[in-house]
Amino acid sequence: MEDRYEKIYREFQWSIPEQYNIAVDICDRHAASDEKKLALIYEDNSGRIEKYTFGDLRSYSNRLANLLAHLGVSRGDRFGIVLSQQPETVIAHLAGFKLGLINIPLFTLFGPDALEYRLQNSQTRIVIVDVENLDKILEIKPRLDHLEHIICVGWPDKLAPEGVINYTQALPKASDRFTPLATAAEDPALIIYTSGTTGPPKGALHAHRVLLGHLPGVNLANNFLPQPGDLSWTPADWAWIGGLIDVLFPSLHYGIPVVAFRAKKFDPEKALDLMVRHEVRNTFLPPTALKMLRTLTGIKNKYPLRLRSVLSGGEPLGEEVLEWGRAELGLDINEFYGQTEANLLVGNCAVIMPIKPGSMGRPTPGHKVTVVDEKGNPLQPGEVGEIAVKKGDPVMFLGYWQNEQATQEKFIGDWLLTGDMGHFDEDGYFWFRGRKDDVITSAGYRIGPAEVEDCLLKHPAVALSAVIGVPDEIRGSVVKAFIILKEGYTASPTLATEIQNFVKTRLAAHEYPREIEFVTELPMTVTGKIKRGELRKRAQNSKKVQS
Repeated sequence: MEDRYEKIYREFQWSIPEQYNIAVDICDRHAASDEKKLALIYEDNSGRIEKYTFGDLRSYSNRLANLLAHLGVSRGDRFGIVLSQQPETVIAHLAGFKLGLINIPLFTLFGPDALEYRLQNSQTRIVIVDVENLDKILEIKPRLDHLEHIICVGWPDKLAPEGVINYTQALPKASDRFTPLATAAEDPALIIYTSGTTGPPKGALHAHRVLLGHLPGVNLANNFLPQPGDLSWTPADWAWIGGLIDVLFPSLHYGIPVVAFRAKKFDPEKALDLMVRHEVRNTFLPPTALKMLRTLTGIKNKYPLRLRSVLSGGEPLGEEVLEWGRAELGLDINEFYGQTEANLLVGNCAVIMPIKPGSMGRPTPGHKVTVVDEKGNPLQPGEVGEIAVKKGDPVMFLGYWQNEQATQEKFIGDWLLTGDMGHFDEDGYFWFRGRKDDVITSAGYRIGPAEVEDCLLKHPAVALSAVIGVPDEIRGSVVKAFIILKEGYTASPTLATEIQNFVKTRLAAHEYPREIEFVTELPMTVTGKIKRGELRKRAQNSKKVQS
């Protein structure tokens, strides 16, 4: 008998207009019907709150678009946005889209070298940056051949440094009337740089249609949008695809207000307090955030949350975290899967399908996803290969910016290769086994680190863990676990043995970590993904010292 998910998947059809502009979709059309409709709630670190309507965002973004045009920036130019969760970030993106620019969201915690690489690689002509990060841009500007203009947000009401435009002073002088360019759905809109887990960051160039490609996955992961009272927030920075196109843009598309809060560092208690005070209904919480929340006790009793949907993606959560979510947050966490180049391909929706703990879910309506072998041939249920998505998908990137070779290597035949290993079962649920380079082969067995990490989290002493393979003369490789302990536990050989036996009895003898190293922190990307490459280098250097 066909279930509800299967019916939705079977009946889904894409409707991508020939002309489409993200800014018109997520702002101007709402402002045209109700300019006083609430769009954004901004809270700064002092507790001050500002509210913006769609009419406000339309007016401010029109002014900024006119300012950019006055500076000589034109269609196709790259526009660097070095801002966090704040109103000016939304305004900058809207202005860039209206002018036909290619926006480049950049993380405010990047150092000068990281910013220089991305701005030089993209040949960015203009940057908007907050006052806290202005010095980094000024430091690297002499080495950026194409950078002509810098706009600074938050500069005091005084003369700005030479070559810097004071946003607060310049914006009111520009007209609030602007006609957005009639961009095609296929026209480039964004360059989002990968987090660099498998090499130097690459700029994934996306078309305006990328937002429409995200909507089916966002809709399902949020248990269908919009619903009365919906209000979105995420601790994920808007410089990344998870915060920007999984939360901010889709919420505004649906007319759902978004809470913006500039947290320098994720604090689980402050996050809960924020969600309670603003009555947040929909939230995207990356796995690291959820695991940090999980260290708190009594959430259900201390914090009267009104959450309707919690979604997560980036790293597998595992059964332990899912069970905690049901107990403490009062709902099923809907995991989804995707990547910067093609996002929200697979996911869960608790209201229309059973959630299988440990699974990534089923293909999102509109996306044809499978598992292929090394030659690009689709595999059968249960067979492990590389997760791939069919070409022609609206959510798929246009290619890597100025890197045709890397773009070609991303495809095999009609399939975009994700670089992630996995399989799907008879019910169509996908199961993640690890990055292609992360899969551990030990004594002929192929071991996915995610499964071992999930098991380790079930041990009462383990707060966070990361698993890699290290060379072994007999087995080829063995599993090594880097473990952060919970408060109250002390690292010792006895505890290491206990944890090893715990995994051995719950998974298999070949999967338990034969080596354990207790650590106080793990190397992670700014999006919360474990840098296993750095852990492998660390393990290799350790072996050299010992030998």
